[in-house]
Amino acid sequence: MQPAALDKLQSVVGAEHVLTGVKLSPYVVDGRTPDVAVRPGTVDEIREVMTLASDTGTPVMPWGGGTASAVGSPPGWSGLVLELCRLDRMLEHEPGDLTVTVEAGATVATLQAKLGAAQQWLSLDPPDAERATIGGVIAANASGPRRHLYGTARDLLIGVTVITAHGALVRGGGKVVKNVAGYDLPKLFVGSYGTLGVIAEVTLKLRPLPDDERLVAVTFDDLKNSALAARALGSSDLIPNAVELLDAAAGRTIGLGGPVSLVVGFDGLTEQVEWQTTELSRLAAGAGGRDARPLPRDTWGRLAAAARHAFDTPAAVARFAVLPSQVADTMEQGQSAARVRGFRSAWSAHAGVGVVTAALAAGGAEEDLTPLAAVVRDWREIAHGNGGYATLEWAPLALKAVIAVWDDIGAAARIMTRIKQQVDPKNILNPGRFLGAA
Repeated sequence: MQPAALDKLQSVVGAEHVLTGVKLSPYVVDGRTPDVAVRPGTVDEIREVMTLASDTGTPVMPWGGGTASAVGSPPGWSGLVLELCRLDRMLEHEPGDLTVTVEAGATVATLQAKLGAAQQWLSLDPPDAERATIGGVIAANASGPRRHLYGTARDLLIGVTVITAHGALVRGGGKVVKNVAGYDLPKLFVGSYGTLGVIAEVTLKLRPLPDDERLVAVTFDDLKNSALAARALGSSDLIPNAVELLDAAAGRTIGLGGPVSLVVGFDGLTEQVEWQTTELSRLAAGAGGRDARPLPRDTWGRLAAAARHAFDTPAAVARFAVLPSQVADTMEQGQSAARVRGFRSAWSAHAGVGVVTAALAAGGAEEDLTPLAAVVRDWREIAHGNGGYATLEWAPLALKAVIAVWDDIGAAARIMTRIKQQVDPKNILNPGRFLGAA
């Protein structure tokens, strides 16, 4: 970046909030180091930074907590990281309306603590909530086990303030739940990975804290019977807030020792939760389940990333979206495909919604990408055969060079490309990272 541009950035946000040199090490993505990292403290400062980037044609990577920074195609550029850690205030909380407006840089854990003082919570539980920011969770559409009952970010977002690629401020939605005026603009930015605009503020729907919440694990000998129990659970009178399926490797990360574990969460009135946990044991026993036991409360935070944390250094992590009825088959077929090529794998799933995560352990074949790439290709074919698709959620740069990170989504890619061209014609926001953002 030219010295004149650096001087301008320093005049906008302050010299102490413009990072260069060795201070850029936290922002290295896939071996690429940005030219500069900037930490604006207000919406107006974001606008000025984006205007400068647009005028100079400087690529920009919006940055929250960095928890999803490696997701997507590798950046083919050295540009500007726009970190929003200073925008971390809760701007407005309306307990009676069950809404909150918060700046994008606030972490999920910090916001939950503030809301908890009013006996309310945001029903999102992404991995690494201590680092994950609200804006980053929206941009990545990150979620956790409780999505089974409460949905994802798009179900909770009712208003958004975004800074466009050329520095314009755009507001969409509102601050009330029953807002039906105009286009549903906020949804456009959910899962956009920072390619359409910089999320600065959001308004979200809240829920009262439940009186009680419990997490129960049931052991099974195989995936087939655990899937039968999950289906029986879905057709019963029980109302779980989480239904997770874990193989042995993933289960060990949360202290479970069985071959396969079905982990189910319940919340609500204490009497209601007690009845449901008892009924779960009876229902699971009919499908061969045993040893039902409650799990510590801190298990929730570890459950969201159980498969990925099964190995200290995974060779690759993939995420599948398949039909819920095909979750167990996907896991079994994927395990077999990895094993045939000499890899150990770990698997977990949000069984009720068809989202599966798999991790490969690094092994003796890591120097040769051929078998590793073959496993990922096999996994993608398995996903297609089970009515879904597979995304390479994390991988070393060398593997990303030979395997497409994103699966083929057909005609939707053309729509996404046209939207990108309309809102970011200079292609400065995360160029090349996401579908339609080339």
